Formats: sequence, C-alpha cells, structure tokens
Amino acid sequence: MFSRKILEALVKRHGSPRKLVRLLGVYSGVEDPRGFADQVAVAAISSIVSWLASKVGVDEDYLRGYLRQEYMRRGLASLILGLALFGRTRPQRIYAPFMIVWDFTKACNLKCKHCYASATPQGMRGELDLGGKLEVLRQIDEAGVAILAFSGGEPLLSRDFWIAAEKASKSGILVSVATNGTLISRSVARRLKEVGVSYVEVSVDSPHPEVHDKFRGVKGVWDMAIRGIKNAKAEGLNVGIAFTVTKLSHGDVEETFNLARELKVDAIVAFNFVPTGRGKSIVSVDLNPYERYEFLKRLYKAWRELGLQAYSTSPFYSLVTIGGEKGGLASHFLVFDEAEKYSVAPIAIAEIIGGCGAGVTYMAIEPNGDAQPCVFIPVKVGNVLKHGLLNIWHNSPILNELRNRENLKCGPQGPCRFRHICGGCRARAYAYFGDLKAPDPGCPLNINAWKETSFN
Repeated sequence: MFSRKILEALVKRHGSPRKLVRLLGVYSGVEDPRGFADQVAVAAISSIVSWLASKVGVDEDYLRGYLRQEYMRRGLASLILGLALFGRTRPQRIYAPFMIVWDFTKACNLKCKHCYASATPQGMRGELDLGGKLEVLRQIDEAGVAILAFSGGEPLLSRDFWIAAEKASKSGILVSVATNGTLISRSVARRLKEVGVSYVEVSVDSPHPEVHDKFRGVKGVWDMAIRGIKNAKAEGLNVGIAFTVTKLSHGDVEETFNLARELKVDAIVAFNFVPTGRGKSIVSVDLNPYERYEFLKRLYKAWRELGLQAYSTSPFYSLVTIGGEKGGLASHFLVFDEAEKYSVAPIAIAEIIGGCGAGVTYMAIEPNGDAQPCVFIPVKVGNVLKHGLLNIWHNSPILNELRNRENLKCGPQGPCRFRHICGGCRARAYAYFGDLKAPDPGCPLNINAWKETSFN
C-alpha cells in the first residue's frame, strides 16, 4: 500500500534520477538487483506504481510494461521525485522536464514563412561551441530528462549535432530530430540510425508540392523532403510527418494521411500556428476558432479510421479526443488509444499532463543556452550555463506561474472548467496579447478572445 512515508523513505535513500531509473529497471525486469537493499526499494516502487496506476485508471502491469523503455523510466523517476518534492498538484509538477526541445542552431537552408526562430543561413551570433553544448547535455542527462528533441533552424547543418545526439542516446534519453528533410540522404539516414536517433520528424506542410514549396520559400524542397522520408524509412527509422495548420493546409487532412500511409510513416503531427518570429508577417493565414475545431475533429476522425497516430500541439485537441466517439487521448506528445479497456484513463492522464506543456512537461533551449517555456514563446527564463537547468526549472517565477492554472484568463465567464485538461496554448496567448495568462484566441469556447485580437 502506497503512503507518503514510503515515498519519502525511497527518495531519501535513492533520491537522484539515475538511482531511481536503475531501480525502475530492476522493478521492470530489465536490470538485476544488487542486493537486499534493492529488493526493499523495488517493493516500495511497486506500491508507488500500483498507486499511480489506480489514479490513472490502469493496472500496475500495464505501467510496468512501459518501463522496459529507459526513457519511460526516466519520466517516471521525474514524476516520483516531483511527488516527493511538491506533493500532489494539478497539473502534476515534475522534477525535470519530461521533454526538452533544443534549438541546436538557427542556421537553415530554407526560408519558411512561419519560422518561429527567424532562421537564416548564417545562424545566430553567440551559438554555443561544442564544449558549451556538451555541458548543456550533461545537465539534461543528470536532471533525468526523458526526451530530447533537436530542432532549429536545421539541426542537420551542425557538425556538433552528431556528437550530441549519440551521447544523449547512449545516456538512455530518447532522441528525436525535427528537420525539413532536405538533407537526409541514404547515408545521412544510416548515420541517424547509428548514433541512436529514435524518431525523425520531417516537415511536409502540404500534400501538394507547390503549396509546400511556396510556404518553405525554396522551389523543389517538397520532393527533397519526400526523398528524405523514404531514405529514413529505408534505414528503419521511426518517422513522422509534421505540418503547421493554417488556411493553406487545414482542408488537406485526409490527403495528408493518405500520403503518410503511402510513405509508411509512423505518425502525423499537426502544429498550432503561432504568429511569432517570421510568422508575424502571415497572421492572416491563422484559423478562426470554428475552423480550428472542425480541423481537430477531422484529425481525430482520421486517427481513428485510418490507423495512424495523430498528435497536435493544440491543447484543445485533448478535449476533442476525450469527447470523441471512440474516446482516447491525443496530445502534443502522447497518444492513449485503449479507452475501451481503461475508460477513465484519458481524463486522468490529461489532468496530470495539464494541457499546454510549456513549463509543465517541457522546456526549450536556444542555441546560446537560453531557456524558454516553449520554442514559440520568446521569453527568456534563464541561461542553462549561467543559472543551471534544474535551478531554472524549479525556481523560475515565469515557469511556476505557468503551472498555476487557477489564474488563467480563459473562459467567457470566469475560469474555464477545462483548464486542467486544456488550458489553451500559452504561446498563442502571448503572441496575440503579450500575456502568458491570456486566453488562447483559437478556442471555440471563448470566441470573444478571437474578436478582440488586433488582427481581426
């Protein structure tokens, strides 16, 4: 039986991410115990996992199965440490970010109209050298971060990427890379596999080449991206297609799914359009709340009927999927599709995650080491080399305020009742109103926020 005393005793004796990750490996059967102390610790872990399973409406063996993957053990260790340090909260505060998106460089070979980083061929002044990058990576590893997503700019333009990606993978972190796909030759795809990259996300903003090329600013890059996807799949990599949802792409859900199935990719990711960086100049392509709601319903339907996992960075997607005909939960990084067996799990998991993940489940790092709540929120909350990753995560007033769902200004009449499941996109709130707690103007439950924007 789980108790606070069991949790405190476990953390007091084994209170570092690495120690807990190892013990979770013993608990899940992928590592051997080192003695009687390990057996006692694993018994405590079993009571904690059993309690967590009951809270999210699944059984202990279900969770234990996921813990055979090291990145999941890192994530659960962060959750256990968060419970010990902060108690039970909504959303649940965790010891370290579950995921970090690292804009490894701002150098890029394309000229995308919506680029949040305003990337250029030259990159940005002050980008970290290899020594600085490895120090950032050391802190990411020691904090127990589960997923590290390399982004940019175009991360494959950096020679340091290969060193950092391999080192992260060998540490047990799940490594992914977000890329425009144009540089993925067969040899590059093979090297991605060799250094331990688990997932490659390639941007394909339209199933129509001319639309994609115009949006990306360079002619012929649709063909190059498709070739990159084929090369990555040929080398056995997990691949996702990502696209930014605008008036140019929201009507192409089924065609995009058909393209994805033809290419045999593993997932589709629909990114919220956020008018930041170069995206400020094309704010007219943003969807209104009704268009966004209809798009998310179509995305959910395509997921359920066409069999490809479909994610969205729109927090409102959680509400759409939970309320869908077949239930389930899909968010910006998680898909739970066993609602028929575990009927209460989608809502329980959604409340733990807390909707928008900025400062809650993930954080962004800029090429110079600056930390932000999200890559789409250009607000500095510290510098990893100067202030320390965990110090920023635990003590930043901005991040701590983002974790407080009670002060959100969402909802037409007082706090929105879905603030613990959705909470609105904090990046869109900031981009439109300059206020991280403001309403997300894309929410169909608060149409007045859309009418109040200066862009309408």
